[in-house]
Amino acid sequence: MPYIKTRDSVELYVKDWGDGRPVILTHGWPLNADSWDDQALLLANAGYRVIAYDRRGFGRSGQPFNGYDYDMLADDLAEVIDATGVTDATIIGFSMGGGEIARYLSRHSDRKIIKAGLVASVVAYLRKDETNPDGADDSVFEGIKAGILKDRPHFFASFAQNFYGVGYITSPVSQEVLDHFLILALQAGLKGTVACVDAFGKTDFRPDLPAFTVPTLIIHGTGDRIVPIDPSARQAAAGIRHSRLIEYDGAPHGLNITEKDRLSADLLEFLAS
Repeated sequence: MPYIKTRDSVELYVKDWGDGRPVILTHGWPLNADSWDDQALLLANAGYRVIAYDRRGFGRSGQPFNGYDYDMLADDLAEVIDATGVTDATIIGFSMGGGEIARYLSRHSDRKIIKAGLVASVVAYLRKDETNPDGADDSVFEGIKAGILKDRPHFFASFAQNFYGVGYITSPVSQEVLDHFLILALQAGLKGTVACVDAFGKTDFRPDLPAFTVPTLIIHGTGDRIVPIDPSARQAAAGIRHSRLIEYDGAPHGLNITEKDRLSADLLEFLAS
């Protein structure tokens, strides 16, 4: 490492910090593994082995033209787990990364997994249809793709403000945090960035929920305007038998930054329990 090669010859960049019981972190869209750094450093210092990787098409990983559906992304996670040789691992997904956790468990089982976490996750189902009235219309996802294709830097500069709740929470982030978001977002390839909008926006993870047979922690902000809590965390908690939902009152999507001390404490408590 730091790279592993997948079955379709895509190189995935992997960060492997610390020693101890393993924790694997999957990141949100359109970022990369660095977005987990605050929590990753704390967990490694607390005695855990922390593995975080850049999703295909993002960050320092390869940028293939295909492979951005959740079956393939879950298989990538399986290859990271196999390549690092971990067992008795906890897998935690942020935002889009929660979908990889759900699909991994239904596609590969939990034989190497002892706990799971969903943080501001897209699970269970974001798209509005007759079975999911709290979801978002297709026009929302089409608008995101159109904005990226028209002026990607401008779109993500605006998106970052909504991501962190600038203008509607009481503890807005610094301009430098917004700048860092833009730096990470623009490291991603255009094809993967656009393709993953359909993946996280239109994939129904409700059939995957019974595969969560391990203790599962769900954390979500009630003020999340990127991934509203009703079709995601609350629906996931209702469908995952061994789950605990912690709602952060008023917190935005990017609670790993805005609520990082609380999130770190909740993750440490969950890992130690």
